[in-house]
Amino acid sequence: MPVLVASDLDRTLIYSSAALALTMPDARAPRLLCVEVHENKPLSYMTETAAQLLADLGDTAVFVPATTRTRKQYQRINLPGPAPAYAICANGGHLLVDGVCDPDWHAQVTARLADECAPLDDVREHLMATADPVWVRKHRIAEDLFAYLVVERELLPEDWVKELAVWAENCGWTVSLQGRKLYAVPKPLTKSAALREVARRTGADLTLAAGDSLLDADLLLAADRGWRPGHGELADAGWTAPTISALPERGALAGERILRELLRTVHSPH
Repeated sequence: MPVLVASDLDRTLIYSSAALALTMPDARAPRLLCVEVHENKPLSYMTETAAQLLADLGDTAVFVPATTRTRKQYQRINLPGPAPAYAICANGGHLLVDGVCDPDWHAQVTARLADECAPLDDVREHLMATADPVWVRKHRIAEDLFAYLVVERELLPEDWVKELAVWAENCGWTVSLQGRKLYAVPKPLTKSAALREVARRTGADLTLAAGDSLLDADLLLAADRGWRPGHGELADAGWTAPTISALPERGALAGERILRELLRTVHSPH
């Protein structure tokens, strides 16, 4: 039986230059591998050690990237190791099989969203009406499934975020703040539902997961074991659970540690 490993990407396995958190002296900094280029500029990195660990993981387990990124944003990433047979994009709204969207899965998801929560247009209108242009840089709709804002964090009022979270809760939506992006996502749109579908298709008898944000909590809880880094929303909230390991490392070195733990567990699951 294969082992299934589902991991968030941004600030879990891959890091922007601002998120690397390299605190050691420059001469002792790890060598970095660029894994994403956008508009001809390097955007995301892993340490070379993490890249080798990920390649090893892809050779020994079913590795499934599980990201809130759109399909287009995900396809910019060039991960080391074998190309994943499955990938979860748009927070579970799209399941890619050998790089191609599975239309039946997407139809199931959209039907569930229509049944269980307020429409995207209502949320978009609320964001447009209440978010202040002083601290909003961009309004975005992702895959016609959810919305996000690019904000200036130092100017973003905490009270506004709390009020938005309460409003969203009443609409069947959830709010997550990750770096400079504030997401509004329908509650039924989850990485965990897509993880269960991949587990069913692959016949995996052990599932492992990693992630750093509130949008990863359901993924971590759906797996048999999960890991979170020492940074991110989950760490800031002190979030944990009996099957979750809260690691102390922050930044790119947390990505290394997560991959070591995943690989060790794949080799010695008990």
